[in-house]
Amino acid sequence: MSFDVDQVHAELTLDEKAALTSGSDFWWTYPVERLGVPAIMVADGPHGLRVQPGRGDHAGIGGSLPATCFPTASAIASTWNPALIRSIGEALAQEARASRLSVILGPGINLKRSPLCGRNFEYFSEDPYLTGELAVAMVDGIQSRGVGTSIKHFAANNQEHDRLRVDAQVDERTLREIYLAAFERVVTTAAPWTVMCAYNKVNGLSASENPWLLTSVLRDEWGFDGLVVSDWGAVYHRVPALEAGLDLEMPPKLGRSPREVAAAVRAGQVPKGLLDQRVRNVLELVRKGTPTLDIDEDFDVAGHHALARRAAAESVVLLQNTNRLLPLRPETSVALIGEFARTPRYQGAGSSEVNPIRIENLIDELTALHGDVQFAAGFDIDEESDDDALLNEAVATAQAADTVVMVIGLPGSYETEGLDRSHMRLPANQLAALAAIADVNPNLVVVLVNGATVELDPVLEHSAALVEAWLGGQAAAGGIADVLTGQVNPSGRLAETFPHRLEDNSSYLNFPGDSHVVRYGEGLYVGYRGYDKCNQDVTFPFGFGLSYTTFEVDDLVIELTGRVGDGSLAAAVSVSVANTGGVAGAHVVQVYVRDPESSVHRPVRELKGFTRVELQPGESRRIQIDLDQRAFSFWSEVHNQWVVEEGEFVIEVGHHSRDLPLATTVFVTAPSLRLPLTADSTLAEWIADPIGRELLIEAADAPPETLQDPDLVRVAGTMPMATIAAFGGGAPDHETLGRLVAVWQERSAAEKDDPLDMGTC
Repeated sequence: MSFDVDQVHAELTLDEKAALTSGSDFWWTYPVERLGVPAIMVADGPHGLRVQPGRGDHAGIGGSLPATCFPTASAIASTWNPALIRSIGEALAQEARASRLSVILGPGINLKRSPLCGRNFEYFSEDPYLTGELAVAMVDGIQSRGVGTSIKHFAANNQEHDRLRVDAQVDERTLREIYLAAFERVVTTAAPWTVMCAYNKVNGLSASENPWLLTSVLRDEWGFDGLVVSDWGAVYHRVPALEAGLDLEMPPKLGRSPREVAAAVRAGQVPKGLLDQRVRNVLELVRKGTPTLDIDEDFDVAGHHALARRAAAESVVLLQNTNRLLPLRPETSVALIGEFARTPRYQGAGSSEVNPIRIENLIDELTALHGDVQFAAGFDIDEESDDDALLNEAVATAQAADTVVMVIGLPGSYETEGLDRSHMRLPANQLAALAAIADVNPNLVVVLVNGATVELDPVLEHSAALVEAWLGGQAAAGGIADVLTGQVNPSGRLAETFPHRLEDNSSYLNFPGDSHVVRYGEGLYVGYRGYDKCNQDVTFPFGFGLSYTTFEVDDLVIELTGRVGDGSLAAAVSVSVANTGGVAGAHVVQVYVRDPESSVHRPVRELKGFTRVELQPGESRRIQIDLDQRAFSFWSEVHNQWVVEEGEFVIEVGHHSRDLPLATTVFVTAPSLRLPLTADSTLAEWIADPIGRELLIEAADAPPETLQDPDLVRVAGTMPMATIAAFGGGAPDHETLGRLVAVWQERSAAEKDDPLDMGTC
């Protein structure tokens, strides 16, 4: 089944064109049967498909077909393993093909601004570079099998509170460097079939009606040539959304939206050519998605479960391992405490909730690998009050064992689409049970199941070993058991910082806002950027993770090539990595860039490269991580572009954001970032500019050394020249100042040819 887009487009009526810009029901596009244009299906699926048979229910939330439930994004982000994530994408696509699904609505790549966001389990990281690299792998994996993706939610969708109305007020530099960067990376590198706009407003305009987002940035700057689809219910005014750049409304306001669009074209409000472009984008998507309608394929159920188990194990982050309590020794008797070991929590709630093909539990999986374990529930998952009977049983079970493995975490009601958390605490009954167990058995291994960060200080004081297992999907229990028993050496690294308390997070004073407005007052300082800038101690830093072996990095070499002027600046960062322990394992080498002196405020350091290296005991390998020009850049609101300032940069390499033993300073030569001088520019700005200073000396009725007087600059340096002109006393008058501005413009234009600007070490 196929059709010619040009031919179909030429034969469509206006009403058919208008209808195509809305779907035909909750999950299907609009068909034009007389021209051979079928309807294709889209469905949720960031970590597992949620395909409803038939045409779906009215809300699109019930009765989905069984599918492999892979670890959530917050889990697989901790693998720092793009190759693994690509494999998951390929598996998701194969299941989509088996379901005749054309577009998977995911991945979600919003940044983790606050630990409280109810959908943090659906998102990768607090860092835009890491998020972008992992999302590219997911999109590449899915689309390599002929199934589309929809990266979401564009943009600044970082909370669930009032999410359909809230106005996210964010300065442009913060948007560019933090909240748009991952979207830019995926769009320009992986060419997703669709981009899904968010519910919220961005600086006063709903994302679905925001031409700066959907057209100026997404299409004109980044070159996106796919389809823009709404989040489900995010279109509030259909015609303004169409004009802004939204191609497809989902779910459709049947009848109403197509009528409004057709009427606007007939009335001349919307140019016919604009509607034609929106329709062409829809037709191109349907054309690309049509082959799945004719596919008769299946997928490897057992193989996908095995992949889910591998991903769950690689997602595990070992946070503490006092006296090498882990891995469990074969001869050790084990008590398994916690209802989560019997009733696993493996995914979050909401539109991403998967109907899993099968579910493992930790009692069975740990027993299969370690032998007989004694289980006690210890607490009720759905209640926060103590249960003396459950607790007494757990204490007795713990006393009789050599080692205790206790599984605690967040109940499902804490983490769901539509609701944010109000705190970062674990339930009180679980903490009480933890303290009681620790009192009778200090050999206590704590396993966490949660989709977002929690306060860990009350846990660390009672645990000898601490394992962050996240929401690991249907095979989470098997992955956890593999790590606890040493079948798998943990290699996970945190993709988000664990602060000591909620109040330490930079968004605390501004989250979630009020009166339908949330101000991103922390600016760039999200996650580790904020903790580092404030020099705050944290429980566990970004990028942290332990192993059953040890690693060393040394012999840092950096080679700079290219020129800032033509955008080709690059740095090849190479180090030697060695496994210095006795167990095979994987290490994540991380590269951060720091700009010690800048004309604008910048984070202390920023992740700009990483690679995961698997090494046998005693093995050493030379690895290279390549940085491009963006690694040294910031978004200049003054120049309205990405810029690199000439000067020194420090490239740091190591194990996590606060353990970077290797550092080298490089010097980057770059074209001058001359600010345009006007009558409103300050005296200090005129003096700092070579041409401006020369012009002032020529025009001022004062000796040249006057302009070097520090007292003058300190007192009058921040005053605009237009204000100084009114004072007289040897300063240029307004007429003279106007001539100086014109001469400055002529001279600076003549000097725009960039010099050779090769970076040097």
